[in-house]
Amino acid sequence: MDIQNVCHDCGKKIIISESNEILNGQLLKYSLPDGKEKLIFKCNECFAENKSLKNYQETEVYSRVVGYLRPVSQWNEGKQQEFKDRKEFKVS
Repeated sequence: MDIQNVCHDCGKKIIISESNEILNGQLLKYSLPDGKEKLIFKCNECFAENKSLKNYQETEVYSRVVGYLRPVSQWNEGKQQEFKDRKEFKVS
């Protein structure tokens, strides 16, 4: 699972020791409506102020398949992997 070592609310860097101990924050796990779990960090100050996850919404990405715009999340696994492997080219 991919998470960043910054506070979800304020963006402050979360420090993790070599023994994987979080020195200035909390690692929180939330269950999302689709059944997946989301791991986020909150610094101690933001966690003391508000323990809940706010302002989180998964971005829905659409792309065209055979002339139709469809959410990528509704594609089969092979097509989703192909979408992830695409490279963007810029014409100069």
